[in-house]
Amino acid sequence: MNQSTPLRLSELAKLFLKQGIIGFGGPAAHIAMMEEEVVEKRKWISREHFLDLIGATNLIPGPNSTEMAIHVGYSYAGIPGLIVAGICFILPAVLITTLFAWIYTTFGTLSALQPLLYGIKPAVLAVIIGALWRLGKKAFKNTQLLLIAFGVIPLLILGINEAFALLLGGILGMFWLQANRDRKNPPNQTVQMIIAGLNLSAIWKSSVAVAAQTVGTVTPSIWQLGLFFLKVGTVLFGSGYVLIAFLEGELVNQYGWLTQQQLLDAIAIGQFTPGPILSTSSFIGYVIAGFPGAIVATIGIFLPSFLFVAMINPLIPKLRQSSWASSFLDAVNVSAVALMGYVTLQLARNIFLQTKFGLPVDLIALLISGMALIAVIRFRINAAFLVMGGAILGWLFSIFTVPIS
Repeated sequence: MNQSTPLRLSELAKLFLKQGIIGFGGPAAHIAMMEEEVVEKRKWISREHFLDLIGATNLIPGPNSTEMAIHVGYSYAGIPGLIVAGICFILPAVLITTLFAWIYTTFGTLSALQPLLYGIKPAVLAVIIGALWRLGKKAFKNTQLLLIAFGVIPLLILGINEAFALLLGGILGMFWLQANRDRKNPPNQTVQMIIAGLNLSAIWKSSVAVAAQTVGTVTPSIWQLGLFFLKVGTVLFGSGYVLIAFLEGELVNQYGWLTQQQLLDAIAIGQFTPGPILSTSSFIGYVIAGFPGAIVATIGIFLPSFLFVAMINPLIPKLRQSSWASSFLDAVNVSAVALMGYVTLQLARNIFLQTKFGLPVDLIALLISGMALIAVIRFRINAAFLVMGGAILGWLFSIFTVPIS
């Protein structure tokens, strides 16, 4: 280790601890802050190389902003820098989220917290819909990609594992996109109608099935929990919000390790924390298995990102020029958006289809979510402020209406 390496590691630690503490606003905000610090102020790397790193993070699974921190650390100080930058960026969010998990498991059943969580959940749903809207606008570049996304939804409804559906959509979509890259003909209208009809019928079937579904919770072993999050970290393309789809599909519906109520509470509380949204895994791990669960869930979800960056960083120039890699990325991104959309509908049903004041829907939750959706899409208000606003509205409604159950 040369003389300059310890100094570089110290600089990386200070920078990314600060970024992890103040990093509200999601991956786009995180990456913008990194660009200002490492390109503009410190000039550790060139803007051209920084853009190449952004492109590389989209070609591998994992949270984009976390992988950008890891890439910067690797570029500035090699493997030791990769480790230091990644851990320092993740650590504040993990510690804060685990603290929230302890508070939640200790006091979460008290009625005093219910009005706050009642208002937070529809606000968080609006944040997810806003992310889905932005990702969808970027991902759906043509009709072919739209059809790939629609083709993934029936797989999910028919019970195909989320990770397998995501990779299948990416791989098959890649071959289809490559096969049509040099053609100008649009996809056949018959294909479009078949896929649309299949989706409408499958969604209807899913609505009936899920509405009648009740799942009890069981406690997994630490190894089972760690392996689950390791698998998710290995295949998590698209956005940190796709994590919600894996949690709902497997932890709630398939394994019964978590209730949907706990999932909604976890998503809501997770929005309070800065840093990567995947720190929600620490919260989930703690709720399921205490501190050991939080540790293995955190390691499992983030470890693949460190390994992928270490492998891919030297190959960035070649990957950037690969049309196959580009096609796979396009296909897997729209598959991830489809996965998010499917789960968002299920979460919305759970939040809104509650009987309130003799009505079959919860109009108060709809009002909070609608206000938050306008704020996030029209005015791009930070998610943390929306969550706090939802909590305040939930508390106010609890004062001026009947008690919230």
